[in-house]
Amino acid sequence: MYVISNIIDTFVHNNEHFFKMTTKKQTVFPKYDKVLGQMGENIKMARKRRKLTMVQVAERADIARSTLHLIELGNSSVAMGAYFNVLRVLGLQDDFLKLAADDKLGRKLQDLELLK
Repeated sequence: MYVISNIIDTFVHNNEHFFKMTTKKQTVFPKYDKVLGQMGENIKMARKRRKLTMVQVAERADIARSTLHLIELGNSSVAMGAYFNVLRVLGLQDDFLKLAADDKLGRKLQDLELLK
């Protein structure tokens, strides 16, 4: 048993890079952090208008209640998929399609490029 344990320990030690998940904390400037905070507040109000508890929404979205709390604060460290699942539970999943849909700057840049 000791030999097997040593072999496993050696394997894990030599392949640590496969077992470690590296994440980079997202930095959001305070000016834009307010936008996320407002989004979180909008989600919270949508939940309350539907008379759903945090526990109900979290269970239906398959996330922890603490994650829902972070979403309702507009926390930038929460995965986009968690935000989407909460919106789905609230029947607002199509709001995701509105992200970057009206790209005025991009269209102006594209028009300028076409003039060349």
